[in-house]
Amino acid sequence: MAHFHFVRRHGQQPVVTFYIPWCFFCNADGAPFAGLNRSGKSCRLRWLNYLKPDIKSGNMSEEEEDLIQRLHKLLGNIWSLIAGRLPGRTDNEIKNYWNLHLKKRVLGD
Repeated sequence: MAHFHFVRRHGQQPVVTFYIPWCFFCNADGAPFAGLNRSGKSCRLRWLNYLKPDIKSGNMSEEEEDLIQRLHKLLGNIWSLIAGRLPGRTDNEIKNYWNLHLKKRVLGD
């Protein structure tokens, strides 16, 4: 049986409660499976950046690269705002892609 974290989401709408299965192997929730010593924060970030079903994985398209370059020129290193314009891409993924691939290309010109 998977362990689920109880999450309350606040905002302009009424409070919505739902369950997120991010901590299946997490010791922080009292589930010492597989000998992993992940903290709750580590499990949450792993869910948000890698395991969530609506996350895109794979190479960035030319259009995505161009949009990242234009938004970076406009906004700077505000990765969460840039990620908001690219559905399915996380701010962590965009930051890593910028630092590994695009930064050299843009600054080298």
